Amino acid sequence: MNDSPWATEPVPAGPAYDALVGPHTRPMPIVPDAAGRDFDDREARDRGAAGFGGPPFRAETPPQEPMPSPPPPQAPQAASAPPPKKRAGRDLRAAIGVGVGLGAVIFASLLIVKAVFVGVVVVAVVVGLWELTSRLQEKKGIKAPLVPLAVGGAAMIIAGYVRGAEGTWVAMALTALAILVWRMTEPPEDYLKDVTAGVFAAFYVPFLATFVTMLLTADDGPQRVITFLLLTVVSDTGAYAVGWRFGKTKLAPRISPGKTREGLLGAVAFAMAAGALCMEFLIDGGAWWQGLLLGLAVAVSATLGDLGESMIKRDLGIKDMGTLLPGHGGIMDRLDSLLPTAPVVWLLLAAFVGTG
Repeated sequence: MNDSPWATEPVPAGPAYDALVGPHTRPMPIVPDAAGRDFDDREARDRGAAGFGGPPFRAETPPQEPMPSPPPPQAPQAASAPPPKKRAGRDLRAAIGVGVGLGAVIFASLLIVKAVFVGVVVVAVVVGLWELTSRLQEKKGIKAPLVPLAVGGAAMIIAGYVRGAEGTWVAMALTALAILVWRMTEPPEDYLKDVTAGVFAAFYVPFLATFVTMLLTADDGPQRVITFLLLTVVSDTGAYAVGWRFGKTKLAPRISPGKTREGLLGAVAFAMAAGALCMEFLIDGGAWWQGLLLGLAVAVSATLGDLGESMIKRDLGIKDMGTLLPGHGGIMDRLDSLLPTAPVVWLLLAAFVGTG
């Protein structure tokens, strides 16, 4: 028997042992957690969250993101530079040189013989038709027949000079008929599209140009042609100069973003001043107030003609009709404002001083 004061005597097994120890060794009940899982499930979950074989209830430390590096020191900003000065979109020197050369050819032909100037107009019309039909075929697949257009266009110019308005209309009708017949030699696909473009080209280029040669038939024909050309050029120059310097409000941004309302006002002012001078000193029987009206009409028609060709070029997806004239583009790029202005000038001069 152990004499230690802490020693206890063994309790023999049996009913007495069960009565003494049994209530205290009964297993603890399993209490489910809020999610319905018991303790063993939670322990397994914690072990799984901590990694296989890891201690229970260990929370996994989230990965730490690297601290962002400080931005590099910026150099002190200089004072904001002034906006760049406006510049012309073309080679101005080339444009002026070509313009002077064309003017010299035109004035020389007017002073030598009237027929020479008619030949200059015929050449310009045929080249313009070639440019227009070439761009139509390249960009839209439209095959406007060039041969009947060139022959009929030349015939219209000569008929306008020889027979006047009557000869012009007859030549125009015959040219349209020639276009319809010429296109019949090819397959019928796109026939309507091709002949429509051909008739349009005949009206747009040679028919409108015949009014220039009709101006020439008057006794003071060279002076009338000079007035027509001078007012158109002055209108374009005024629009460019005023628009480049003061232009802010777009005139037709979807057609020609470079044109402004201020430029249009400049075109009107310049053309009216030039018209008053031309009617007073160049046209027989003209008056300065008639020149004001003529200049106003020219500024409007020249602007509309420019916008009209801009619509055509935008539809074709091109900037210029050609590259024949450095700084200007093609012949059609110079005829755009002249063509619709010719009948306006002819009509107003006929109303003011007659056609003789």
